[in-house]
Amino acid sequence: VASIVASHFAPEWVLNIKETGQVWLVDYTDPNCPGIKMIEAERFLHDGGWDSTKRYFLVAANARNKIAVIDAKEKKLTALINTGGIKPHPGRGANWVDPEFGPVRATGHIGDSVVSVIGTDPVNHPDSAWKVVRTISALSSGNLFIKTHPNSKWVWL
Repeated sequence: VASIVASHFAPEWVLNIKETGQVWLVDYTDPNCPGIKMIEAERFLHDGGWDSTKRYFLVAANARNKIAVIDAKEKKLTALINTGGIKPHPGRGANWVDPEFGPVRATGHIGDSVVSVIGTDPVNHPDSAWKVVRTISALSSGNLFIKTHPNSKWVWL
């Protein structure tokens, strides 16, 4: 398991099972008999986190240079996004509102100076949802984590 987060829609843990390429939704209503829904995503899953609505879990498949998007409400794979960089690694990630594309989420890359910004609003910005809408060249050879805060104008790599 490379990351575990709690769903905001059901009593479930969202786990990515790294080498299998599966995301498991583990229903912990009955701790003696947890239910597991397995969602096929992309192999070699690693770090991930929520979009700003906490509905979509975005997880890096870093050996495949992709981000898998899991809809925790509908309990399904929504998209596989080619990040345009080598080995995406968002950590828990960074969300903000882009002036052109609305809510976005970004990932840095372990082996590349690219920061990929992904549209995350399928309702109000459907043309840019689940696509890389911007790439930013970082002044580095890559990074492990990216963070921001709603009250900050900065994004940290």
